Amino acid sequence: MSKKPIPVVVHWFRRDLRLEDNRGLARAFESELPVLPLFIFDEDILKHLEDKDDARVGFIHNTLSNIQSEMRKHGADLLCVHGRSREVWTKILDGDPSVLGELAGEFEIAKVIVNGDYEPDALKRDAAIEKMLKAKGVSFEAFKDQVIFEKGEVTKDDGKPYTVYTPYSKKWRARFEAETSGPARQRPLNLEKSSNSFERFVRFKRDLPTLAQMGFVANRTVEIPSNELDRDIVSKYGARRDFPAVAGTTHLGLHLRFGTLSIRRLVARAIELKSEVWLGELIWREFFMQILWHFPHVAEAAFRPEYDRISWRNNEAEFLAWCEGRTGYPLVDAGMRELNSTGFMHNRVRMVTASFLVKHLLVDWRWGEAYFARKLLDFEMSANNGNWQWVAGTGCDAAPYFRVFNPELQAKRFDPKNDYIRKWVPEFGTPKQLPPIVDHVQARARVLTAYAVVKQK
Repeated sequence: MSKKPIPVVVHWFRRDLRLEDNRGLARAFESELPVLPLFIFDEDILKHLEDKDDARVGFIHNTLSNIQSEMRKHGADLLCVHGRSREVWTKILDGDPSVLGELAGEFEIAKVIVNGDYEPDALKRDAAIEKMLKAKGVSFEAFKDQVIFEKGEVTKDDGKPYTVYTPYSKKWRARFEAETSGPARQRPLNLEKSSNSFERFVRFKRDLPTLAQMGFVANRTVEIPSNELDRDIVSKYGARRDFPAVAGTTHLGLHLRFGTLSIRRLVARAIELKSEVWLGELIWREFFMQILWHFPHVAEAAFRPEYDRISWRNNEAEFLAWCEGRTGYPLVDAGMRELNSTGFMHNRVRMVTASFLVKHLLVDWRWGEAYFARKLLDFEMSANNGNWQWVAGTGCDAAPYFRVFNPELQAKRFDPKNDYIRKWVPEFGTPKQLPPIVDHVQARARVLTAYAVVKQK
């Protein structure tokens, strides 16, 4: 007589790669069923990565390896699969031993729990998976985890979404204060811990797929930033954040992107250290997320449709010079070389380099957005898109189209001793220094004309 399969709840890890303060995982434990933890290296995502030594893939793999090691200390394990999400789920639901191994036939899925993802492709994926699961009688539940407020939780009084940051930020802060005052103040951010429940995990042993098996190699040059929060940097963030030669930013974007740190913990630290400017940056992140949610067309087009009529020059040789840090503008070149070498670029310099590409070279902002998406360790679609459109003047809360950063003045103001520039542009101040590929005054006049034509239509 065959053994009856045991009903389990699956927690599908995606952008929440941690065991503590994980909303979805905590809810999985509340179900009182055994929990099967799952991660899918989704081929539909991996196939678009141009660099086979992409440090982000290695970071995810290493993070999962650490999670698995922690779980194995307690006799538990992590089911990690490489393949297209829909095909993997089909095999799991069919009990395919090529995916499940020794787990095949041992259990049946009663529920799948995830933490929500709000990007367009993720929404399409989740809708398809949910439909597939429900056809098999399996429920699918998504929880809020990567943000404090999601979707339409912070809106105008008439229910419409904000398209300007400042009023959104004020409403965000007011709602946060209301929800964390009074009796809730003792536990304001619901910092749930899940890792004390290892005995609830399904028992098995499966090794992770290797980077080589997935067609990737380890990146030996890019250094992954620590997920430790530097209290000194946070407390002095407002005074130091604009100076690229100073250790004034947290470098935690990567960990927020992949959920190795909880947004609730970071907001709590910002409040504890009275870092209003840093808290504002965390709110900016959520502002751009809700913009992408309410206005998904921004993923491919300008927030303001009239700016899709701009006549971009799109000179490929100049674009390549920008990518490689060969524009002859030292601050721009320093930023691009830092990006190419480390996967990081200082935020002030990101604005300057982005403005230079769009305003000085009249290259479509989407070209720069795609290059940043390829290179940035902390790439997050909503923030990357929102910031590029802000610089280009095509976005919702955009800088005026006539604002054109002068890279030389920016360098004098924010890198007055040229320390940052000399670090990344060693030929600076020598005969080997490259001449500017475009004149600032002429470039500014050219871009203002191009934008004015659009404004007049």
